[in-house]
Amino acid sequence: MVIYLQREEDHNKEIKSNENASNTKKATTTKKSSYRILFVDDNKDILLTIQNGLESYGFQVDTFANPYEALSSFKPDFYDLVLIDIKMPQMSGFEFHQELRKKAAYGTEIKACFITAYEVYFETLKQEFPELYGGCFIRKPIKIEDLVTRINEELKH
Repeated sequence: MVIYLQREEDHNKEIKSNENASNTKKATTTKKSSYRILFVDDNKDILLTIQNGLESYGFQVDTFANPYEALSSFKPDFYDLVLIDIKMPQMSGFEFHQELRKKAAYGTEIKACFITAYEVYFETLKQEFPELYGGCFIRKPIKIEDLVTRINEELKH
């Protein structure tokens, strides 16, 4: 009888060990992102909401309500993606993007997603910013899950 109980106890330990290994594997495969995002938007409520949402998915997010402050703090090759509001009072998101490109090292790509609550006229964009046409444009409001999906898609390219 003692031998039987010992075997059962060993069997239970083996099952728990396999469950722990399985749980560890799941945790590893669902690892959160560690990408760095620079987010510039003049609306502080949106900044905070999106920052909290992205950070809950593991992104590291630096936010700026003022594009000039963001430019002065920008470090080339530091951010994986820049999320830029198109319509800001101090400077448009497109102007901000152009200034970022001037600060970047030669040949360095700055991945950017433009975000806006306003209609974007793609023909005008295509004429004024041909290098951006077909890029990442996100319409507000957006669910955080959808934003994370869009950002991850952009980072894959």
